[in-house]
Amino acid sequence: MPCHVDQAGLGDVVGAQAPAGKAAVWADLLLERQGVLTRAGALAENIPGGLNSLYPVLDRMEETGRIRRGYFVEGLGGLQFALPGAVDRLRSTEQVEGPVILAAADPANPYGALIPWPEPAEGRANRAAGAYVILRDGIPLVFLERGGRRAVLLTREADLYPAAADALTELGERNPRMALEAVDGRPAEDHPLGALLLENGFAPGLRGLSYRGRTAMTR
Repeated sequence: MPCHVDQAGLGDVVGAQAPAGKAAVWADLLLERQGVLTRAGALAENIPGGLNSLYPVLDRMEETGRIRRGYFVEGLGGLQFALPGAVDRLRSTEQVEGPVILAAADPANPYGALIPWPEPAEGRANRAAGAYVILRDGIPLVFLERGGRRAVLLTREADLYPAAADALTELGERNPRMALEAVDGRPAEDHPLGALLLENGFAPGLRGLSYRGRTAMTR
């Protein structure tokens, strides 16, 4: 299960380690956090010298069979290292059903770190603590800013809106204080996504759309 992390890079977290052991510590932590380690992944974690500084350690880890080297994820460069378990999961035909909700700063979220945010989110989405990104089958659906007041749709495929609404409903169930004011700069209840949220049990209030339970639909 993806875990929530803050925005501090591992270069900051491991700063107190002895210089001779830093590369080994960084390599272990990066592989544990990311599963597949790439140049972009090392750069996103503020590792001094990037992946090149870890290469000797990673090379030894591969020689001893602890990790694998290959081209596992298309578009992330040719130099990639991965834990065996991560490779097995990538090759698995099993798929997660339904939308996946990730903390925007979670290493499992590639957007804003390994790859750019989708065009609709440029300048509005970030990897801030408290923000969320919702994916389905790897397709980004929604970015929800910290506090849950504003959302940015990351897809223009209307048939994916119900999945996005279901995920936002799950977040609303978890956090009764969440009140969605706007979607793509429009009042939430005037947006097609807002209409789906109303069907899911959200209700308008002074601060926006809040989850009131399924009974709200019959009131």
